[in-house]
Amino acid sequence: MQVICLQDEAFYALIDQVVARIREKQDIPLRKWVTGEEAMNLLGIASKTTLQKFRDEGKIRFSQPEKKIILYDIDSIQEFLEKHTKETF
Repeated sequence: MQVICLQDEAFYALIDQVVARIREKQDIPLRKWVTGEEAMNLLGIASKTTLQKFRDEGKIRFSQPEKKIILYDIDSIQEFLEKHTKETF
């Protein structure tokens, strides 16, 4: 077996390139805004009330282009999840 060692920066750059190539092959568009249902799936919640609470408390960013259309910023959802991540021992 052969072992390859990489510095942190080189490793993460390689991961970014792999992810970019996979997205190209699968033709997955990078989206900035997601629907409420998609946001709930990403957050792992089942309640629209909880989603509204996060919105009202300013925990996740949203846009409301029309009265009944609310879209959520996927970057703020990911930041919210990262902020509440617990490190393992």
